[in-house]
Amino acid sequence: MSIISDSLKRIKPSPTIAVTQKARELRAAGKDIIGLGAGEPDFDTPDNIKNAAIKAIKSGDTKYTAVDGTPILKKAIVDKFKRENKLNYSIEQITVGTGGKQVLYNAFMATLNKGDEVIIPAPFWVSYPDMVLLAGGKPKIVKCTELEGFKLTAKKLKKAISKKTKWVILNSPSNPTGAGYTKKEIQDLAKVLIKNKKVHILSDDIYEHIKYDNFNFFTIAQISKLKDRTLTMNGVSKSYAMTGWRIGYAAGPKDIIKAIGKIQSQSTSNPSSISQAAAVEALNGNQGFIQKRSKAFKERRDFVVKSLNNIKGINCLTPNGAFYVFPSCKGLLNKKTKLKTDTDFVKKLLEKSNVAVVQGSAFGLDGYFRISYATSMKNLKKAMHRIKVFCESLT
Repeated sequence: MSIISDSLKRIKPSPTIAVTQKARELRAAGKDIIGLGAGEPDFDTPDNIKNAAIKAIKSGDTKYTAVDGTPILKKAIVDKFKRENKLNYSIEQITVGTGGKQVLYNAFMATLNKGDEVIIPAPFWVSYPDMVLLAGGKPKIVKCTELEGFKLTAKKLKKAISKKTKWVILNSPSNPTGAGYTKKEIQDLAKVLIKNKKVHILSDDIYEHIKYDNFNFFTIAQISKLKDRTLTMNGVSKSYAMTGWRIGYAAGPKDIIKAIGKIQSQSTSNPSSISQAAAVEALNGNQGFIQKRSKAFKERRDFVVKSLNNIKGINCLTPNGAFYVFPSCKGLLNKKTKLKTDTDFVKKLLEKSNVAVVQGSAFGLDGYFRISYATSMKNLKKAMHRIKVFCESLT
C-alpha cells in the first residue's frame, strides 16, 4: 500500500518548472541551450530594494513577524491599492504570503469544499487547476479561442456558471498569452457576475505594471460593484524583479483574509522578515524603473512577434502585457512533419535546435506554445533564428 496520499495523485508537477529544470540540466551537460520557458524577468532587483533588505538585516529585523505580514508592509499595500487602483482597504483586509502562488493556494484551501467548481479560462497559468484539485474543488475549464484574443467572454462565462460555482479566475495581463482585458470587457463580465451572487472572483494582477501600447489596466474590484466578492492578488515578483524574494499579497473580504491567515499559521507561518522589508521599499520607493523596463520588454516583444510571424506555419498574436507570446504551431502539425501535437513540436525543437519552450497543452489549449521573452535580445535573436531554421527543416 502506497504511503502517498490520494490527493497528490490528482495533480502533476508544474510543466513550466519542468521545462526550466530540463534546460538547466542540458546546459550543465555542456549543451548550448536557450531557455525560453521561465516566467522570470532577467533584470536585477533594483538597488534601493536590495539596500532596504541589507538595512533590515543589519538592524536585526530577523525575527518572526505576524503570520500574514508586518503592519508596515500591509500599510504599504493599502497605500498601493489606493494610489494605483483607487481601491480602499483596511489593514484587516490584507494578507501577505510567500509568493503569489501561496496566496492563491491558501485561498482555495480556505474556501473550497468537495465538488465546488472554479471557472478557469484557458489558456491558463499551469498551477490554477492543480491548486483547485488539491483543495478538493473541481476546475471547470472554459476554452478561449485565438479569435477571442484568448479572453473569457461574458457569454461563455454565463454558460459556465452553475449552482456549484464558487470562484471564477481572471488573470490580466495573462500568463501564458499576455492578453489584457479592456475596461469594457471586464464590465461585461461583471454584469454576469453581479447577477450570480454566490460566485466570488479571484483577480490575478501579478503582471499589472508590465503593459504596452498605452493599454489601460483595470482590475474588476475597481470598476464594478463586486469588491465585496473579489480577492485581488498581486505581488512584487514580476514588476520589481523579485521572484526569489517570495512575496505575494492580496486584498479582499475580511472573512476570506482571516481564513487565509489561519491556513498560513499552520503551514509556513510568516514570509521572510527580510523580504517583507524589501517589499515595503519596492511599493513605497521610486517606481520609475518599471516603465523603463517595460519599454525594453516591448522592444523584445515586437522583435519576437515579427520574427515568429515571418516563419511559415507559425502565427502569433501581439500581446498587451506580461512577457510572453503564445504562438500557434498548428500549421506544422501534420503527416508531412510527422508532428501530431504541440508536445511533439516542443520536444523536437529542444532536441534539434536547443531551444526550450513550453507546449500550449500545458496551459489548457492544444496547438500552441509559450515563449517567455524575459531574456536578452542576444538570446532572443539566436532563438528566433534557430526556431526559423527548425520550422523550415520540417517543411
